[in-house]
Amino acid sequence: MPLYLTDDQAMLRDTAKDFVAAEAPVAHMRALRDADDATGFSRDLWKQFAEMGFTGILVPESDGGLGLGHVEAGVVLEEIGRNLSPSPFLTTAVAAVEALKGTPHAARWFPGILAGDTVAALAIDERAKHDGRIAMQAERAGNGFRLTGAKQFVAHGHVADLLLVAAATEHGTTLFAVPTDAKGLTAEPQRLADASLAARLTFDSVEVDADAVVGEVDHAPLARLLAAGRTGASAELLGVGGGAMDMTVSYLKERKQFGQLIGSFQALQHRAAHLYSEMEVARAAVLKAQQLLDARDERAADAVSVAKAMAGLATTLAVQEGIQMHGGIGMTDEYDIGFYMKRARVLAELFGDSNFHADALAQAAGY
Repeated sequence: MPLYLTDDQAMLRDTAKDFVAAEAPVAHMRALRDADDATGFSRDLWKQFAEMGFTGILVPESDGGLGLGHVEAGVVLEEIGRNLSPSPFLTTAVAAVEALKGTPHAARWFPGILAGDTVAALAIDERAKHDGRIAMQAERAGNGFRLTGAKQFVAHGHVADLLLVAAATEHGTTLFAVPTDAKGLTAEPQRLADASLAARLTFDSVEVDADAVVGEVDHAPLARLLAAGRTGASAELLGVGGGAMDMTVSYLKERKQFGQLIGSFQALQHRAAHLYSEMEVARAAVLKAQQLLDARDERAADAVSVAKAMAGLATTLAVQEGIQMHGGIGMTDEYDIGFYMKRARVLAELFGDSNFHADALAQAAGY
């Protein structure tokens, strides 16, 4: 598989680039932050995403979607990252759609996702770091289950229409589709470092019927959900890193010191060239992971971990170099570069940071 976009994928990239830059630039994020918006994203913009067909990229054609793949979803996510656009696209149109495919829940939730009316949230993590351990309990109760425990870092969890909740059952882990108005469920939204909102969810004996199970009891489609989420987060990280790099290179061409453009200083040229190289290596890793997921290749799991680790490292370098080359002013609201650093920090932790995925690769190799 060649590591470049096809003509159709390039056309989608151009469409997404123009749309997101026009409708959801960094100024859009600033406006939501300054207004202390309680939702965390614009529902009108989410409807526009649907009108553009973006929310149906991963939805099969038989369910009314476009039936495309992770490469195409990544194209949109990269532009979302480049513009720091607050959006439930990653959790809803990518991770949730992938988890619901081929289940009875698809018929219920896909129409709302396609129309831009439905937002899904992923209730997976329970600790400060993503580690894959699930302590929340789901006990048999009549014809259904009773959920007890807590989740944190649930993006959009306080305003979602659908919660995908991972819980421990008798012989494994089960994924549940839980309505957000369920009795005994409380959500406490909190601001993250990038001003986005994530919720702490508490499940106090929340009862759901057997139909709430996504997939099979004890055999949650978590691997599929997490692979989609991790690859999507990697693509968004590429956008954040690419946006920060472009902004920094532009600054090097404008800022003068001692009567010279700072971009003429060889030391900064070397650092910019190194950053470009690291971003291109990460871009290749992410595209490879997307292609392998679309091909349902058995090597996809390792490729996804490589992509998330590489995208996290490269984007961290991009935002750190951006701040360094801008100087102290880069952390003020006068320049956008500081917002890129904050978004990169949150995305790097989502679905496992670089260390988590490096360890996963080591364990898979027998170390």
